[in-house]
Amino acid sequence: MPVDIHDIEDLIQDQNQWRASCLNLIASETTQSAAVRAVQNSDFMGRYAEGHPNTPNETNRYYQGTRYIDAIERLAELEVKALLGARQVDVRPISGNAANTAVALGMLRGGDSIIVNSTDAGGHISHAAIGVFGRRIQSRGMALNKPGEASGIPMHFWPLTADRYHTDVPAAIALIEQVKPRIVVLGKSLFLFPEPVRELAEVCAHLDIPILYDAAHVLGLIAGGEFQQPLVEGATWMTASVHKTFPGPQRGIVCAALDPEAEKKYWNPIDRGVFPGSSSNHHLNTLPGLVVATREMRAYGAAYARATIANAQAFAQALHELGVVVEAREFGFTRSHQVAINVAEFGGGVESAKRLETQNIIVNYNLLPGDSDPRAPSGIRMGVQEMTRFGMDAGTMGEMAQLLADALRGKVVRDEVTALRERYHALHYA
Repeated sequence: MPVDIHDIEDLIQDQNQWRASCLNLIASETTQSAAVRAVQNSDFMGRYAEGHPNTPNETNRYYQGTRYIDAIERLAELEVKALLGARQVDVRPISGNAANTAVALGMLRGGDSIIVNSTDAGGHISHAAIGVFGRRIQSRGMALNKPGEASGIPMHFWPLTADRYHTDVPAAIALIEQVKPRIVVLGKSLFLFPEPVRELAEVCAHLDIPILYDAAHVLGLIAGGEFQQPLVEGATWMTASVHKTFPGPQRGIVCAALDPEAEKKYWNPIDRGVFPGSSSNHHLNTLPGLVVATREMRAYGAAYARATIANAQAFAQALHELGVVVEAREFGFTRSHQVAINVAEFGGGVESAKRLETQNIIVNYNLLPGDSDPRAPSGIRMGVQEMTRFGMDAGTMGEMAQLLADALRGKVVRDEVTALRERYHALHYA
């Protein structure tokens, strides 16, 4: 059947126009700048470059014809190192999940034990029993973990304080000393507050247990110096997506700040986990976009990160004052780009997210601490990073909160949402 290119162009145009009229509050998305987009449609799109960049004295690729992408890949590594203060950087993973996969493939074997955040406490699915970490450590005959149940898989969950949004550090130290895991994993998908990297680093170093910090959601805030600095605080590796709070193309990175001796032990296995472990070719056309986004963050990252966190806190406070149940109120709601609300009174997360979409407010339903069924969560997770980059400030957060609260309660606000969005179309921090 012939392809009607006009149908495809119409669908693209419809998407562009619709999302430009929406309040886009997905915590794992952002709009890339024109500069980032401009460098992605190139001949690199159809090319291969397995392995490491060639150097004048070494041939490290499995294909010829890579000299220009070699230069871009080396440049990307240097730019990311300078931005994040890292000594080792691998820019080849094609997503944050692929970066996590590289660590799992490089470091874990069947029967190894690990400690992670449970999914109901915000842990990413790649950390879970059904994700790459769980599957990597499964041995034959072991059953899958279910939240709150014992299992044959040697996976342990971080103990939490009563609010379930913070790690119980003394209990976590005791668990590390008891289990002596192969690795520990910090970082979350529902990520409101910094993780206790510094507090756990001493016991992990004493027991020679490496720490993986999954910064997928907060990399832009870390790069802006406004969240925490995992590599300085004692993390062995930091993995991340570069398209959530970090405004780059859909890719991932692994980075570290290891001395030469530790590099042999903790970086070389990750290198093999990236290639040939988790990817072959690595979407070469998007790599120049990472360079541009990294330069944008060097120029504007601090101001952007400050504005994003301030907006998230203002948004949360406004929602609270409007009678919406905002999580973690006793801790100031959030210290990241994210805001979590409990919408059980409005029919739960799934129903509420669908209702909001009809009003051009785009969110995702999400488990909250204590939820047990991922198909019927009580929460909604939102991120303000994209609207911040379009110039919205704390005052606008109050307007947005009013529209969202009204929509949750069944009011038709689509025209008001569109009118608000039309005031903010120019991309900032770019």
